[in-house]
Amino acid sequence: MNLLAPYKPSKTSNSGCADLMTMAERELSAFFNSVTELFGLEQAELSAEDWLQELSEIDGLPTSARQWRLITAKASTRLASRVSASSLSSEPQIA
Repeated sequence: MNLLAPYKPSKTSNSGCADLMTMAERELSAFFNSVTELFGLEQAELSAEDWLQELSEIDGLPTSARQWRLITAKASTRLASRVSASSLSSEPQIA
């Protein structure tokens, strides 16, 4: 065995993990950018935290775009509740 040969990881060893990371980055990035555009940076940051919270609550990593979108949908529900609640509290009160 040649100990001086450079280490080359197997192409299959981390490709699945790399694919999952790419999917996660794309999904979160798209969600963050959309929320920023529609509701501003503050809501986008809160929504990214919601997204990460949803991810941490599942067992294992999602393996399909559909599963990543489910995380985004759940985070979007939290965003909708937050935005709806803030719009209700800013409406004028009827005396």
